[in-house]
Amino acid sequence: MPPKVSPVSLPGGYPAQMATAAPLPFETPVAELDEQIRQLEARDDVEQWGDEIESLRSSRDAMLKRLYEQLNPWDMVKVARHPQRPQTADYINAFCRDFRELHGDRRYGDDPAIICGLGRIGPFKVMVVGHQKGRTTEERIKCHFGCAHPEGYRKAMAKMQLAAKFGLPVVTFIDTPGAYPGIGPEERGQAEAIAVNLREMSRLQTPIVSVVIGEGGSGGALGIGVADRVDMMQYAWYSVISPEGCAAILWKEANETTNADAAKALNLTASDNVRLGIVDGVVEEPLGGAHRDPGLAASRLERHIISRLEEVTALNPRTLVEQRYDRFRSLGQVGSLQEG
Repeated sequence: MPPKVSPVSLPGGYPAQMATAAPLPFETPVAELDEQIRQLEARDDVEQWGDEIESLRSSRDAMLKRLYEQLNPWDMVKVARHPQRPQTADYINAFCRDFRELHGDRRYGDDPAIICGLGRIGPFKVMVVGHQKGRTTEERIKCHFGCAHPEGYRKAMAKMQLAAKFGLPVVTFIDTPGAYPGIGPEERGQAEAIAVNLREMSRLQTPIVSVVIGEGGSGGALGIGVADRVDMMQYAWYSVISPEGCAAILWKEANETTNADAAKALNLTASDNVRLGIVDGVVEEPLGGAHRDPGLAASRLERHIISRLEEVTALNPRTLVEQRYDRFRSLGQVGSLQEG
C-alpha cells in the first residue's frame, strides 16, 4: 500500500491493523473475549501466555464469524453506523496519493460534510468526492454528522465538472443518513441542488465510480451517486429512507422492533441491493466489519476501485453516458404492461 500522505489536515486515521472497537449490542460475548486477550497481552510475562492468547483469538474469530453470518438488516445498519467505521477521510489517507483538497462552491461557502479533491488511486489520476461525518464530537458537529448542505452538493458538482474538463475519472464515497433537513439548507435550495446533481451527473462525460462505504440514505446519497458503477461495502446500507424514518411513518413509532421490521422491509443491505439490480457489486469487509481492521478494509476497497476504474476508463465517454442513463432509468422496473 502507498504511504499515508496528505498535504491537508484531513480528520481520521487508523493504525494499520485491528482497531479498538466499541462493541455493538450483539457483540457482547466478543467484547468479553477481547478484554481477556488485552489483559493477557498487558502482563509482564506475556510470553508465557502465548498459547492461551492464540486460543482466545481463535475462539473470538470463530464467534465473530458466526455472529456476522447471522446478522439481520437492522444489525447491519448498526454496523454501518459504528463510530469507529472508516470514513472518506480515512480512505483518502490510506490509499489516495498526492491528495489536494478543493474547497467551496463559488456561490455560498464550503461544506465540510463533503470532501473533494484531486489525487491518485493506483495508476489513475482522479477527482475524489465523499461524505464526511467526523470522528470527534467537534468534527461531527462541524460536518453536520455527514448530512450535507446545498453548498456541499454544489461544491461536489463543480469539482466533478472540473474533472470532466480535464478528462479525469470521478470516485465518490457515499456515507450519509441523508441531506441536512434544516431551515437554512432549505432556504438555500437543498432539493434543487440535489436535483441538479442528478441531472448533471447523468450526462457528465467522464467515468464515475461510486461506493457506499457506510450509510446511503435517500437523495443525500444519490446527490453524489449517479455513476457508471455503484458498489457497496459488505455491511453498508442503501435505501430511500432510514429504518427509523420508515418505522415512524408506517407504525407512528420508531423502536427496536419497528426499526428491525422496517430495515427488513426496505431491502437495504448490500446483498438485497445487488439482487434488485440497484448496485453492481459488494466489497468484502474484514471479519467483524471494517471498523475492526480498517487497514485491510482500505486495501480491499483500493483494489476494487482500481478494478472498476480499469473497466470504465476503457469505454468511450459518450457510451458511458448512454449506459449510465439507461442504468438509472431501469431502476425500479418490475415488468412490462400487457395489453388486454
